[in-house]
Amino acid sequence: MSRAVTTDSRDPSEETTPIAKRILIGEPLTSEELDGQLLPKKMALPIFASDALSSVAYAPQELLMILLIGGTAFLAFSPWLATAVVVLLIVVVLSYRQLIKAYPSGGGDYEVARTNIGEKAGVVVASALLVDYILTVAVSVASGVDNIISAVPQLDPWRVELAAGFVVLIILVNLRGVREASTAFAIPTYVFIGSVAFMIVTGLVRWAMGDPPVAESAQYAVQAEDLSQAAVILLILRAFSSGCSALTGVEAVANGVPAFRKPKVRNAQTTLVMMGTVAILLFSGLTAIALVSGVHYAENPCHLIGFDCANVPQQSLIAQVASATFGMGSIPFYVIQAATACVLLLAANTAFNGFPLLGAVLARDGYAPKALNTRGDRLVFSNGMIILGAAAIVVLVVSQAELTTLIQLYIIGVFVSFTLGQIGMVRHWRRELRYLRRGTTERREATTGLVINSIGATFTVAVLLIVTVTKFTHGAWLVFVAIPVLSVLMVGVNRYYRDVDHEIAMDDTVHFGSQGDVALVLVSKLQKPVVKAVDYALAAKHDKTIALHVAVTKEESDELQAEWQLHGMPVQLLTIESPYRQYAGPVADFIKLYRQKHGPSVVTVYLPQYIVGHWWESVLHNRRSRRIAQQLMLVHGVSITLVPWLLDSSELVYGRRSRPLPGDDRAGRITSYGLVAHTDDDDR
Repeated sequence: MSRAVTTDSRDPSEETTPIAKRILIGEPLTSEELDGQLLPKKMALPIFASDALSSVAYAPQELLMILLIGGTAFLAFSPWLATAVVVLLIVVVLSYRQLIKAYPSGGGDYEVARTNIGEKAGVVVASALLVDYILTVAVSVASGVDNIISAVPQLDPWRVELAAGFVVLIILVNLRGVREASTAFAIPTYVFIGSVAFMIVTGLVRWAMGDPPVAESAQYAVQAEDLSQAAVILLILRAFSSGCSALTGVEAVANGVPAFRKPKVRNAQTTLVMMGTVAILLFSGLTAIALVSGVHYAENPCHLIGFDCANVPQQSLIAQVASATFGMGSIPFYVIQAATACVLLLAANTAFNGFPLLGAVLARDGYAPKALNTRGDRLVFSNGMIILGAAAIVVLVVSQAELTTLIQLYIIGVFVSFTLGQIGMVRHWRRELRYLRRGTTERREATTGLVINSIGATFTVAVLLIVTVTKFTHGAWLVFVAIPVLSVLMVGVNRYYRDVDHEIAMDDTVHFGSQGDVALVLVSKLQKPVVKAVDYALAAKHDKTIALHVAVTKEESDELQAEWQLHGMPVQLLTIESPYRQYAGPVADFIKLYRQKHGPSVVTVYLPQYIVGHWWESVLHNRRSRRIAQQLMLVHGVSITLVPWLLDSSELVYGRRSRPLPGDDRAGRITSYGLVAHTDDDDR
């Protein structure tokens, strides 16, 4: 008897995707639509550069705040420190242009370090980046909430709840896909760039015309600490390290090259340069206008003499500059605050693109669970996004969404990856130069790359040392604990996958010696799901089919035997006793005895399982079947076949009934996800 298979043109996802999921995330996309999700430069800028661009909202604030610990006189160092940050940013941008060209696969610093320095360096970089991506989300969201509270102080008691809610919202937007996320994030990012640039130009023009804006905090004196000469140097270095937070997010473009449209390398490099240029202009301008307007932002607001720190939250630096330039409560003030809050919140989106892409690369290389390399319905690495969001919420709750607390943990991971990545690039170019002939264009490009990355490595090593020394006792030690722990876990995962691959590798000596094919249908009661399981077993044409009942009581066994004979079931029913009310154990013992008596047969165990439509029904059904299946899978020579029986409630999810209605001419067919199997009799 031949079989024919016809396919139904319906998309299975239309029937299996819950309505709530469709509303929140959108309709599933086919794999062929992946190219349509790739980003042009104008959309890639807000997606990958929002972190670096938004950092100009808090990097000048952190720089000036640390300097004010020593008193207002220390603000004289701020132009020089800001210049040093700008020079460093230029060097890093130029260095990453070389990295994008040499390693466009999306591994970024991780791939560079792993390829050119070694496995340990690679996992350290990956660990540092993963930790920093989590902190990027936490810092960006905390800073965004801080700016919202600066405009609406009444929201201060709900700081943590607001932060967690925004993280959930960003997760949902990103789960809808890269293309939709870029559309949602493009407008706020460009409004932020335009509004802050307009504010800077306005403030500088007023200053040039002799009417400089004056911040409200300029009237407050600062309660300075008494510092020794060594403490002064450390304070200046600490202010510089806090200002270096402006560099965060630069690496995201290198990690996100696969998300760009072709030509990927050129588009990624152009986006990186655009991002660096805008970040430098905004950072420099905002620092200058903050100094012109006399902004005083203290680490402890109560150190501002005359400020009511007990009843009024301290306004962010950008809020003070906006109120000084346009007036508190003016329309431009609220536009800037709204745009700043939006872009700070959306800056977390950089991490929601970088973390999943890096996670996918790590999973591909065997250093992370393979689930991180699986694309969801909207062709994004949804598992990585969910893990990132959950970790960021934990950090926000523990830190109470306090920006000053979080910023101390920040940028350590970035500069660890910067440093090892640049050192790896230096080794890359030196290796390339060994094989390139003198006078060729390729050799000149390699020499240029070596010079740029050598300068980048020197700068980033120096800054990493400064950041480590100045931030270690302020909480950064937690990052130095997290990175090694995560690195050890990643190496352990890699060793596990390597051992499993070795264990299951195919070779010509493999021989299982099976001498039979037996079907074992587990029967609790004689019901339609059991009959369906028997029917499946018979249709599979095993050498032998046995129905097996585990009897807890003799009365139960006798009743089933009588009913089995009454309905004329076509297979033999065997009963085994279980005085201790166990199920999987007696079945496993039966299989072992059968194999000892009849030889090493392959035993297929058929287990009926209910498919339900309500979440609470899963609690009421299938517990025994699942436990039995999990335990029997440990028995040698056994395979498990779950036979689904769709209860009527499953129609809510799957859109079909569990069995044909009376008079339905499809009775006898088996349908599953649009496949209809039928016999020759159906073809007539």
